[in-house]
Amino acid sequence: MSMENKQEQYEILCRQIAALVEGETDEVGVTANVAAALKEAFPERFFWVGFYLRKKSVESGAWRESLRLGPFQGPVACYEIPFGKGVCGTAWKERKTIVVPDVEQFPGHIACSSLSRSEIVVPVFDIKNEVRAVLDIDSRDLNAFDDTDRLYLERIVKILADEIY
Repeated sequence: MSMENKQEQYEILCRQIAALVEGETDEVGVTANVAAALKEAFPERFFWVGFYLRKKSVESGAWRESLRLGPFQGPVACYEIPFGKGVCGTAWKERKTIVVPDVEQFPGHIACSSLSRSEIVVPVFDIKNEVRAVLDIDSRDLNAFDDTDRLYLERIVKILADEIY
């Protein structure tokens, strides 16, 4: 896929997602539809697309120090990822998008699927600038993600976050 085609596809996708989530406030519903829209937009590139969500403890009401599996598209996944662990936990801890060209080279990578070769994880911030979720996308190909993906996926999670958080 050429760079121009990818940018064009992302531009269309951003408009579609904005319309899809407008006025919606349900975290599960919105993240489910955004994961589906992303997977449908790039089915050859994106092997797994989903969200890991921060949840509050039922007992204490305090935020958990782990991410819990949320809506996703793809094969089965890990249920829980601790703060600072794996790509998802590291993106949460560092509060920034992480692009991993080769998951086997990422220290502490959590392998939910042996078919995953590269990954991008984008933190989702709420109105108080706290990380509330991460968008996790895996590819079967090495070096599948670049700065264009990072910029547009950050834009997409901002559209989503502005509605639900």
